Amino acid sequence: MSVEATHAAVPTRRRDPMPASLLGVILFVASECVFFAALFGAYFTIRSIAGNDWPPAGISEGLHAWPLPAIATTFLVLSSVTMQLAIWAIRRGDRPTMLRFLKITLVLGCVFLGMQAYDYATIGFSIHDTVFGTTFFTMTGFHGAHVAGGVVFIYLMLARGWSGQITKEDHTGLEAAAIYWHFVDIVWIGLFCTLYLLK
Repeated sequence: MSVEATHAAVPTRRRDPMPASLLGVILFVASECVFFAALFGAYFTIRSIAGNDWPPAGISEGLHAWPLPAIATTFLVLSSVTMQLAIWAIRRGDRPTMLRFLKITLVLGCVFLGMQAYDYATIGFSIHDTVFGTTFFTMTGFHGAHVAGGVVFIYLMLARGWSGQITKEDHTGLEAAAIYWHFVDIVWIGLFCTLYLLK
């Protein structure tokens, strides 16, 4: 048998192209990575210029109350875990478990937003108080807006799940929501370490 005939006898596995919706979310997340990288770059540039006077006097006292953001961070990390559990459940075809974990993810996301709002109200400085206040509220505010968008995204996936539109064979939308949610989780860990721990 010739080499050509041997290669012809081996079937080639056809790979389906990535769904356009999933590719769109991946590209969007990539662009948001650039956006947040620019915010982090601006923050560290300003910090290097400020030298030892960072955070400015009167600001650091408000940041000492970091247990609340730490608890909020824990909730957000847990929500990323429950989101992934929902993905694994639907891959097995277990729709009730998927819906249960999606509900938990939604609640944890809302709790995080509520805790961030409370932190804003009690932190002791505003966006107008020094360049630190401006960068702090800009970075956390944009992230909060992304979390709010993710909460809406998850709710839409829940609505689709309740109506039976998310199945083992077709759950691309949920995969896209998970990618986005993991992204906002990772960004927040960076923000928490930068703004509350490193200062």
